[in-house]
Amino acid sequence: MAHARRTPERLSAFSDGVFAVLITVLVLELRPPELPTFDALLSLWPTGLSYAVSYLFIAIVWANHHHLMHYATDATPRLIWSNFAHLFSVSLLPLSTAWMAVSKLAPQPVAFYAAVFFLVNATYVALIWELMARIPLNKVSAGERRTMRIRSIVTLGVFAVAAAVALKFPLVGLGLCCCCLIVYLRPEAPGAAQP
Repeated sequence: MAHARRTPERLSAFSDGVFAVLITVLVLELRPPELPTFDALLSLWPTGLSYAVSYLFIAIVWANHHHLMHYATDATPRLIWSNFAHLFSVSLLPLSTAWMAVSKLAPQPVAFYAAVFFLVNATYVALIWELMARIPLNKVSAGERRTMRIRSIVTLGVFAVAAAVALKFPLVGLGLCCCCLIVYLRPEAPGAAQP
């Protein structure tokens, strides 16, 4: 019996399922206040902020992943394992979000949160390299590749700085992470054509 061809579409569908589960797990961590007052609700602002940033982060990661997978022509073993590494790193987000929220944005949990962002971005870079190595220059220009590479390296550096800074100034570290998210709001590199 012949094995079914491993297609990038199946890999994308599986990944979409993982992202959906991660958002569900993130939502399940939300707990209402014990008292029925707006003051009690407002006192949960660290949880709300943690959830909002994480939800936005997962949405941005999904949009970028979805965009990147359009370049895949075959689900090679290296692509599959690069994708699993990326999904593993994203799966750490609910844990880091919950720890940061219950600690009320304490330095070490925020630093860990930023380190998870670094890991997610590092595995995304590996995914980019795996896919771009197989694509001819006429599909993705040298300029687009360079822009993707520079954006990746700069944001990796900022996430690393955010993790270090968060140990002393947690809100600044979290702010640096949010700045990096802005860079990825548009999945394609600036000036790039849609795949």
